[in-house]
Amino acid sequence: MTARLKEYYRKTVVPAMVEARGYRNPMQAPRLLKIVLNTCVGTEHDRDTLKAAAEDLARIAGQRPVITKARKSISNFKLREGMNIGAKVTLRGDRMYEFMERLIGAALPRIRDFRGVSPRGFDGRGNYTLGVKDHTVFPEVNPDQAGRTHGLDVTFVTSAASNEEARDLLERLGMPFAK
Repeated sequence: MTARLKEYYRKTVVPAMVEARGYRNPMQAPRLLKIVLNTCVGTEHDRDTLKAAAEDLARIAGQRPVITKARKSISNFKLREGMNIGAKVTLRGDRMYEFMERLIGAALPRIRDFRGVSPRGFDGRGNYTLGVKDHTVFPEVNPDQAGRTHGLDVTFVTSAASNEEARDLLERLGMPFAK
């Protein structure tokens, strides 16, 4: 069974973008390629903290995360090259659309004083990144069992050629940008 947001994209968003932007072919309409969730617990030497963060990320994404390692040694942060410092998950296909639906419908409205996501998170190539300061806004995470709260970055990778196209795509998919 395909995700509802995926069907909505195919039946509503693509025809609307073709009409609005004047594409000659529906395949020219930008699409969402993947969503990457990334969290970093820092230079703590406590394995339990990283393990708990990875388990929470697995609950949020519905897929097992990959442990990320430090690329450089930074002595001021007591960080050595190769140390485990975070976790990431790459979502594609139906899981990606289901996650986006949960993010927009359940997690973002649970943020205190939420007035929309920042429209300045575009990178110039049609990708958008937003930061969530507290991972317990996701309904899959029980705040009572979460020992320490941590933030996570959510990156939307699109096939759009510009920031304007990507913003148009994300707005049509339901992303609540701040005015």
